[in-house]
Amino acid sequence: MAKQKYYVVWVGNQPGIYTNWGDCQLQVNQYNGAKFKAFESKAEAEKAYAQGWKSYWGQQSQNKAGTASKTKRSSSAALEDPGEIDYDSISVDVGTRGNPGPVEYKGVDTQTGDIIFSCGPIQKGTNNLGEFLAIVHALAYLKQIGSTKTVYSDSVNAMKWVKQKKVVSTLVRDESTKEIWDLVDRAEHWLRTNTYENKVMKWQTKIWGEIKADYGRK
Repeated sequence: MAKQKYYVVWVGNQPGIYTNWGDCQLQVNQYNGAKFKAFESKAEAEKAYAQGWKSYWGQQSQNKAGTASKTKRSSSAALEDPGEIDYDSISVDVGTRGNPGPVEYKGVDTQTGDIIFSCGPIQKGTNNLGEFLAIVHALAYLKQIGSTKTVYSDSVNAMKWVKQKKVVSTLVRDESTKEIWDLVDRAEHWLRTNTYENKVMKWQTKIWGEIKADYGRK
């Protein structure tokens, strides 16, 4: 069962606290400068909403830990300012049921949440392989239409693999995984034989909430 999350919308169509990602999206999609974040408990969400977005969005408000014993904790808690979301972009995410297990992925318009492409379910794969395929699919799609839009992903591993043009996975190659490995091999070949100007950027989940392509299965 997915763990309950609480979504704080400080700046959006109707600021407040929401108990599902769909309701949160309605408040922030197509809202320029929206500020929102997901929390693990209702108490955390209520505290954050009362304190305001400046304490949670961008650089953590003046962390004044004054002792060496607090330095490590403070630096790990501080949030780097990722800048504003580039809404003229594609956001990708993967949905899995078990890891390894059936995999599907999609790319959506970051502004509207409209699905641009989707793939799957693929019989058997891993979350990271699905994330990798989603990014490459987005890059190939954008190159085909002549667009230099940014691609957002919340997977550090997948972004690293795209940069290296090679995945590093322990998933066994056998008949049950043939479908996803065929797709991965094709994606790696595309990366080796194509160039692109698009930025592939990390979606800052802790600051912005779930990525717009999220399947809501966490």
